[in-house]
Amino acid sequence: MTETTGFQLWSMRGLFVTLTLFLLLAELLPLQTVPRAWAAPDLIFCFALVWSARRPDLVPIWLLALVFILADLMLFRPPGLLAALMLVACFNLQSNPARVRSSGFMTEWFRAAIMIVAVAMGDRLLSALFLLPLPPLSLVTFQVIGTAVFYPVAVIVSATVFGVRLSSPSDIDALGGRA
Repeated sequence: MTETTGFQLWSMRGLFVTLTLFLLLAELLPLQTVPRAWAAPDLIFCFALVWSARRPDLVPIWLLALVFILADLMLFRPPGLLAALMLVACFNLQSNPARVRSSGFMTEWFRAAIMIVAVAMGDRLLSALFLLPLPPLSLVTFQVIGTAVFYPVAVIVSATVFGVRLSSPSDIDALGGRA
């Protein structure tokens, strides 16, 4: 597939929204009533990073903004704070798809891990600046490490289950330009 048709593009965007809604629902289910000593990885952010790095045409910034704001509202986080930081991280990965193609997977994973750590540090710093309650540092550390470790799994799931492969230079983006 060298060209993405409008139907394929919108169906993949719909698939991304469905995936994030499913992950959001799974996160909201009360499966355990006792507080845990660890935090689960942020799967929505992880899949957003994978799709942003590998196929930026499938997840435009406006779609990511809607998904992240919805996640903030549903998870009772300060609306917009973490969403804005995640949006900047995804935009950073989307900005140069040629770099992702030319570098290997380890470089892509390293860049994603840096974005995950930067978002966590930025969220913690801004939350402290605005005098918001901070979660324990151990929980944040578990979540950051878990999200970074889950990145290769998200790449495999995205490629095998959803067909989100690394874009090639011959792929044409939604605006008609080369990716």
